[in-house]
Amino acid sequence: MDRQAKQELATELKDKFSRSKVTIFADYKGLKALEADELRKALRQQQAEVKVLKNNIGRLIAKDGVLGEDGSGVMERMVGPTLVAFAYGDPAAAAKAFKAFAKDHEALKIKEGLLGKKLLRAAEIEQLADLPSKEVLVAQLLGVLNGPARNFVSVLAAVPRGLVTVLSAIEKKKSETVQA
Repeated sequence: MDRQAKQELATELKDKFSRSKVTIFADYKGLKALEADELRKALRQQQAEVKVLKNNIGRLIAKDGVLGEDGSGVMERMVGPTLVAFAYGDPAAAAKAFKAFAKDHEALKIKEGLLGKKLLRAAEIEQLADLPSKEVLVAQLLGVLNGPARNFVSVLAAVPRGLVTVLSAIEKKKSETVQA
């Protein structure tokens, strides 16, 4: 690959890193071509794509500082060919798909990742994968926010019932005093 082609590839990858919400780096030694295609297909459904990153290209990208300090550190630690997944959609959904695939294929091992420009260790990527989907989290948040309003309405609805109970108790007391 000549210098011009490397520069073009580096420019393309910089764009992918900048657009990606989460980037996952993995070792893929021993992964068969058909299995790699399965991974690409699974991640494509989660608005993610997979590229193989050569270390010298990665270091070239890191020199520009577009990856931030953590990203540059990741590139410096990369040894051997590295598979990179760029997730442009829901980070948790992409991490979930990647984790599920890695669980079924021992050859794929998560190394590290970036959430924006923040470093994620392999364990943190697995924690991200264990999060519920964005829709579930939004529904849970709305449920929590709706709780106080629901409780307030319940209290307001109880006031008339309480008044009826008090009034009926007063009526009962009056009737008992009249009879006595």
